[in-house]
Amino acid sequence: TLTAPAPFADESSCQCQAPHEKLTIAQARRGTPVDRPVRVYADGIFDLFHSGHARALMQAKTLFPNSYLLVGVCSDDLTHKFKGFTVMNETERYEALRHCRYVDEVIRDAPWTLTPEFLEKHKIDFVAHDDIPYSSAGSDDVYKHIKEAGMFIPTQRTEGISTSDIITRIVRDYDVYARRNLQRGYTAKELNVSFINEKKYRFQNQVDKMKEKVKNVEEKSKEFVYKVEEKSHDLIQKWEEKSREFIGNFLELFGPDGAW
Repeated sequence: TLTAPAPFADESSCQCQAPHEKLTIAQARRGTPVDRPVRVYADGIFDLFHSGHARALMQAKTLFPNSYLLVGVCSDDLTHKFKGFTVMNETERYEALRHCRYVDEVIRDAPWTLTPEFLEKHKIDFVAHDDIPYSSAGSDDVYKHIKEAGMFIPTQRTEGISTSDIITRIVRDYDVYARRNLQRGYTAKELNVSFINEKKYRFQNQVDKMKEKVKNVEEKSKEFVYKVEEKSHDLIQKWEEKSREFIGNFLELFGPDGAW
């Protein structure tokens, strides 16, 4: 049962105690002793942690019957230098990974390119990442040397979800989110909204409230009219029944066999 977040590598006493002999993929897939899990490494930025990230880590964790998943997360300085600005800062990204069920250990300030020294320090057997060449830091593929060493295991990307997609949605619907957060008590300064836009958004919120009130009145009016129509129908039906009864009684009085 999971009862605590995954430990950080630099604070963890969880070390591989068995002799760390190099494994082949075939050996890893057959299974290893309990005290010798296959140490799989996956790294990334993991900004706005989402289901696509989690699915990739799930694949990395389940590559072998007995595995220990280490996840490297790059720092803000490194990420901003090679990739660009992030929404979440490094502490938030570290914590997001610690609370993913597939992660056994988190390595903070992970390197952009994996060196032999880093792989040896953390006793890494295999590296898991999607197979699309990752060109960065002056290299056509930062995992090329890992692939050549036979240590690379490809995972599959999840279509339709990515950090860039989420940011695009936010940018596309910026006005909607700005108005929503103004309603929730955030200040224009916190949202980096100009004085004019703040007034515009607040006016739009008031217009939306009025539209909602009108809509509610219309719905209630429709309901009232429906009830009146239903009541009128019942009254007319009852009147018709009483009329038939009155006419029938009258004919019984004046008909051929009537009392008169």
